[in-house]
Amino acid sequence: HVQLVESGGGSAETGGSLRVSCRASGFGFADYALGWYRQAPGNECELLSTIDLDSYTYVADSVKGRFVISRDNANNIVYLHLTHLKIEDTAMYYCEKGSLRGQGTQVTVGT
Repeated sequence: HVQLVESGGGSAETGGSLRVSCRASGFGFADYALGWYRQAPGNECELLSTIDLDSYTYVADSVKGRFVISRDNANNIVYLHLTHLKIEDTAMYYCEKGSLRGQGTQVTVGT
């Protein structure tokens, strides 16, 4: 059963940091690229960052210098480290493998 389960969201103050995690199961984790997306109410889904098999990464301009993606192939986890948080980072954060998406984890940034 292929599954992605996000966790680690929560509330943070502007300028703060959070780390969201995505634990994968049911497929050869190390053989796939994965990505992090977010969606805020009323907004389109936004690609934030991807990481490939060799841990090469892409980071969207909107979060470049603030968000860092990483992967732990031994434990089938992909992380997104969020720093220097802004109000506009408030959204549901999802990890994706191809067309598969997890249930998401909410990040809320306040003053």
